[in-house]
Amino acid sequence: MSIRRSSSMTRRLKKSIKSFLGRIGWLSLELAAALAAFFTALVTFGFITNMVFLEKRQKFDKDVFRLLKKHVNNVNTDVMQFFSFLGSHYFLIPANIVLILYFLLIKKRWFSIKIPVISLSSLVLMLVLKQFFHRERPLAPLLEKAKGLSFPSGHALMSFTFYGLLIYISSKRVENKVARYSFALVLLFVIFFIGLSRIYLRLHYASDVVAGFSLGLLWLVLSLAVLNEIERINKKELLLTIEK
Repeated sequence: MSIRRSSSMTRRLKKSIKSFLGRIGWLSLELAAALAAFFTALVTFGFITNMVFLEKRQKFDKDVFRLLKKHVNNVNTDVMQFFSFLGSHYFLIPANIVLILYFLLIKKRWFSIKIPVISLSSLVLMLVLKQFFHRERPLAPLLEKAKGLSFPSGHALMSFTFYGLLIYISSKRVENKVARYSFALVLLFVIFFIGLSRIYLRLHYASDVVAGFSLGLLWLVLSLAVLNEIERINKKELLLTIEK
């Protein structure tokens, strides 16, 4: 009997160790991916900023405008206006409110805190940087002139943090891999075309959009790292309080 019990305990111990090592490996992979994304975005933003404001090079922006001009027609313009709307405050503000209410009232998850924190901090970051760089928008918009400054693209930055956060939430909540990856690909497609729409409509330079995407990725990774650490500390303190 003792031999069976010992064997059962050994199997449970091995299973626990294997599970623990699996979690550690996954965390290491997730951390490595986050760090790689963070530094890639940081280097990209530094490169774009140097190119536009220090070296005063405009070839990249002019080449992209020239390329997209060949594809301007009524159908494409309607499609681009739709994607531009998906990255506007007219859509993102109600979408953020719906998400907050969903996780606050229905799911009762900490995502209800992360969503407004990331959204509002992204907005402040965008406004501060626009004033700091003070780049004027393209002089010849395709349809109508937009208000405000150009660098970085607010549509690109805000859409990356919002839809990127949706990708992060789905990676934690959706168990089916096919559904999870399909959802992520669709949202990445939306993010890309929101940025493309701003260039197509000549409301932003291509460098504005690339900078916005880079900043969005930077801020999303940094914000999630800080918020997750705060969440971990709060959970640890709660457990210690319960044990006492």
